[in-house]
Amino acid sequence: MSEQQQVTSFSSANDLPGFHRVLGYRQAAWEEGVAVIELTVEPHHLNLAGVIHGGVITSLLDIAMAEAGTYCPFAGRMRKAITLSLTTTFTGQCSGGLIRVTGTRRAGGSRIFNSSGEVRDQEGQLLAIGEGTFRLRSGSEKPEGVPL
Repeated sequence: MSEQQQVTSFSSANDLPGFHRVLGYRQAAWEEGVAVIELTVEPHHLNLAGVIHGGVITSLLDIAMAEAGTYCPFAGRMRKAITLSLTTTFTGQCSGGLIRVTGTRRAGGSRIFNSSGEVRDQEGQLLAIGEGTFRLRSGSEKPEGVPL
């Protein structure tokens, strides 16, 4: 991340809308092509086996990977994306602590883009990787003079 990274106004779980608030993550960083979110794993994030639920991990990957392709450097403008496909591969598990999810835009055009992501625990252990294809929602097209 560059020193001039811009973080969205969703700096705490209380600032998030709808399902995002239920997850309870926070935006750690967001800049062109890369988004990072963090989650403190709580008991309501765990499955019956006492480890973080795969649906929580997949949801966080979906969010970070979509954000990686929707960053806009202009205050007050927000791009939104629809998930077209999403694949998650689970590689580890955890029962608590902080997890960090990084999404990176890999390729794409003016409306469709591809991103990859990874989830790591606070020790750096890889918990999951993801790949996704996203489409910018109508009204999220590249504004004149704005890089996408």
